[in-house]
This record gives sequence, structure tokens and C-alpha cells, in this order.
Amino acid sequence: MRLVAVGMLAAALFADSPPPSPSIFRVHGTIEPVRSQIVTVPRLTGSGTGPMVIVRLAKAGTVAKRGDPLVEFDRAAQIKTAHDREAEYRDFLEQINKKRADQSAARAKDETELVQANHAARRAELDMLDNDLIAPIKAEQNELVLEEARAKATQLKQTFDLKRRSEVADLRILEIQRDRALNAWKHAKTNAEKMRIVSPIDGLVVLKTIWKSGSFGEMQEGEEVRAGQPILEVVDTSMMRVRTRISQADVEYVRVGQPARITLDSYPTRQFTGRLDQLSPVGATSGLSSRVRTFLAVFGIEGTDPHLLPDLSAAIDVDQPDQQ
Repeated sequence: MRLVAVGMLAAALFADSPPPSPSIFRVHGTIEPVRSQIVTVPRLTGSGTGPMVIVRLAKAGTVAKRGDPLVEFDRAAQIKTAHDREAEYRDFLEQINKKRADQSAARAKDETELVQANHAARRAELDMLDNDLIAPIKAEQNELVLEEARAKATQLKQTFDLKRRSEVADLRILEIQRDRALNAWKHAKTNAEKMRIVSPIDGLVVLKTIWKSGSFGEMQEGEEVRAGQPILEVVDTSMMRVRTRISQADVEYVRVGQPARITLDSYPTRQFTGRLDQLSPVGATSGLSSRVRTFLAVFGIEGTDPHLLPDLSAAIDVDQPDQQ
């Protein structure tokens, strides 16, 4: 009986105490860069921008410097369009200059005719002053001449204003065509520049995989691509980290700043030191069960190594302090 009581008391004590935490806590994650730039197919402006063909592509694993060429597309059509629109733009400039010169000459001619018509009407008015001293038939002729002169002056003034409005409209049409040609020229020139992409940062070239011919494969020269499609990623390998998810049952064993040992699954002999840099305060629903939640964790890796490449799987061992 005494042994049974002692056993029950020990069971009660162990039931009230929390379960012991593991001395080493292990999770698995994926290597990713801290800083990287994804290169996508540029979006061209203007009309007639369909699929583009890759004519030059950096090799996978190439170490690129900032400003090094990475991708170049077939720019022949855009360069030709730029030259054609430039020639069209300059032709419109000449047409506008000629139109302005012609309009200036026509305006001067119309102004001269208007002045002459006004002078003729003034002379006819002066001749009318002698109607009392001349024969009636001559006075009637002077009246007809004055009426005709005034009608001509009025008509020339009206047509003068209409001609000027017409000239402004004709000139505006040419200016609109000139601006359209200029915009098309700028678009084609900008498109040609966009079709040659250089590296934005120093890093390692990692080609993206696409679905082609029934399987996944890397981008290659000569393939047709469309705007917005990712081609490659430039990875800064000087700073790498591991992204993983921790179950809600294990999140109590980790905290930000906790040291860890990181081992690459592909290179088990390569071990690196790191620490927990980020831990999501809110858990996300697991794909296996809506009741189980996981927390996003990011472990920083100290130092650099050529074996640290993106998308490699890694094991993270976190030492737990002894809890009393």
C-alpha cells in the first residue's frame, strides 16, 4: 500500500509539471538570398509589340557585375521603327517650316490686296464729291464704282479672316502629325533600349525554369517570350538566409536571436552558424489541418560559401537552454 501511494504521488507531481523541452530542436527550410533582383521580359510601349526572341542570354552560374549585359532580345524591328519614325518626324518639321513660309507669303499678299481695296474704296468716295459738278451718267458710274469697291473690300476682309483660320487649322494638323511621329520615335527608341538588360547588382545568375514541350526547363537563346515573363534572377551570394516554417507545437522552443547550426542536405559536411532573425507573430493555417498553424521563421547565415546557393534544402539545429 505504501508503494502504491508513493507511485500515485509521483504521478501527480509529473502530471503538474510541464514536459521537458528537447535539447536540440531541428527544422528544415530552403536557402534564399537576402538581396536579389528578378529580371523579367520588358513591357514595350506603342503598337505592334508582340512576342520577343532572346538572342543573347547569360549562362547559369555566371558571376555578373553591376552593368554587365544579361539578356538581349531581337531589336531589329524596333531599331528600324525608330529610324522610320525619326525620318517621318523630321519630314513633318520641314513640312511645317514650308507651310509657315507659304502662309506668311499668302498673308502678305492678302494684306496687300486688302489695303489696295480700301484705297480704291477711298478714292471712289472722293470721286463721289464731284457728282454735283459732273454729268448724271458719270455720277451714276461713280456710285457703281464706290459700291463695287466697298463690296470688294468687305469680301476681302471676310476671306482674309477665313484664310487665317484655315491656315491655323492646317498648321495644327501638321503639328499633331509631327507630335505623333515624335512619340512613336521615342517609344521605339525606348523599346530598343529596354530590350537590352544589364545587371542591376553584383551577384550570381540563376536562370528561371518555364514549362515547355511538356516539361520544365531553363530559358534558352532563340526562344520566344512575352512581356512580364521572368527570365533569370541575380542573387547576391554574400548574404544568404534560410526560410522555414515552425509548427505551433514547437514555436515555444525558439526565440529571435537564438543561435543555430545550419547544414546543407546536398553537402552534409558543410555546416554554418546562424541565428534566428525573424519569427512571425501570427501563425498561418497549415495545409494539412485547419486546426494546426505554422509560424514563418527566417534564420540568417554567417559568412559566405560557394555552396550556399538558392533553393537548396537545409537542416537547422537549434540548441535549447536547460529549463528548470
